Amino acid sequence: MKKASSLWPVACGLALLTPVSAQEPEYGAVAPSAPVQFDLERADIVAFARQVSERNQSLNEKDVLALLAKAEPQPRIVELMSRPAERVSPWYEYRARFLNEERIAEGARFWTAHRDVLDRVSSERGVAPEYIVAIIGVETLYGRITGRFRVLDALATLAFDYPPRSDFFRSELEQFMLLSREESLDPLTTLGSYAGAMGAPQFMPSSYRRYAVSGGTDQRRDLWGEWDDVIASVANYFRESGWETGAPVLAEVELDPEPTFTIEPRNLELNQTVDGLRKQGVRPKIDLPGDTPALLVFAEQRDGPAYRVGFKNFHVITRYNRSTRYAMAVHELAQAIRDRVPPAPPTGGAVPAPAS
Repeated sequence: MKKASSLWPVACGLALLTPVSAQEPEYGAVAPSAPVQFDLERADIVAFARQVSERNQSLNEKDVLALLAKAEPQPRIVELMSRPAERVSPWYEYRARFLNEERIAEGARFWTAHRDVLDRVSSERGVAPEYIVAIIGVETLYGRITGRFRVLDALATLAFDYPPRSDFFRSELEQFMLLSREESLDPLTTLGSYAGAMGAPQFMPSSYRRYAVSGGTDQRRDLWGEWDDVIASVANYFRESGWETGAPVLAEVELDPEPTFTIEPRNLELNQTVDGLRKQGVRPKIDLPGDTPALLVFAEQRDGPAYRVGFKNFHVITRYNRSTRYAMAVHELAQAIRDRVPPAPPTGGAVPAPAS
C-alpha cells in the first residue's frame, strides 16, 4: 500500500490477494479526470463531522473534515447502486453468472488448497465448508475481484449523494474511519466495491469491526492478505447470524394442482411453516417437522414461474446480502463445489495436484 495520510496510521502491509480482473463489469475503473471534492460547508457534512466527533473520542471534527476533503464524489457509484443485478435479473439469468465452470472448478481448487483451515474452522464454528467457499466465490471469485473504488470515495458518495440510503452509508463511513485506526488501514488507498465492501469476503466496515476475526495467532484481522482470517471471518459471520449446524438450507417443492399460496418476492423473513405451506398446496421435498419456520422463494425459470422453500440457514445467507437470488446462488454453488472436491488424502499421504 501507499504511505498513509498523516491523519491516519500507516497501513500494515495489506495487499490484494490477486490482481483485480480488468473485465469485472460492476467495478469498472473510473476514467481519470480532474479531482472533484465535496463541499465541506454543506450542512449535512458539517453535521456529520460534528456528530462523529461527539460519538467517538478518537475522531475529532477537524480530522474528520480533513479526511473528507480528500474524498472524491463518484457519480458512477450512484448509477451502479441504483441498478444492482439481483433486483433486475430473473433467477435463471442471475444464476448463470455464478453457476459456471470457472467458479465451480476454482472453488474446488480453493477448497483443496485450504482444506486444513477449512476443516478446522468448520469444526470450531459449525459452518459447512462448502458455504464458506461459496461465499468467497460469489463475492470476489476467490479473492480475484475485490474492488477498484477507494472505500472512502464510495462511502462518502453514498453517504452524501445517495438519499435513499444516506443514513446507512453515513454510519458505514463512520465505521470505516474507526476501522482504519483500529486496523492501521490507510483510508486514502484502501480499495473496495462500489458499495464500500472490502477484502475477499466483501465485508462492510461495520461487519468488519463486528465479525472479522483472526484465524491465526497474531490477533490481526487481515481480509486482504490472510486466507486464515478470511475463512474464519466468513464462518464467524454465519455463526453469529444464527447458522444451525447440519440444518437444511433450501428445498425444491411440488405444487398441488390448484395451490392457494401468495408470495411476496422481496420478503426475506421466515413467515411460514412447513405445515402452513402444505395447506396452501406447496409441498417441500424434504422431511422436516411441520412447525419448521420456512420462507417461500420465487425462482423464475426460462419457461415460467418456479418456487423453492428456504429455512433458517437460507435466511442466514440473506443476512450477508439481502437477496433471495443471492442466497440461492450461494447454495447452488456450494453444492456444486462440494460435489467436485476430491476426498481428503489418507493421513500422511501426498496431496493430489489440483485439476487443471
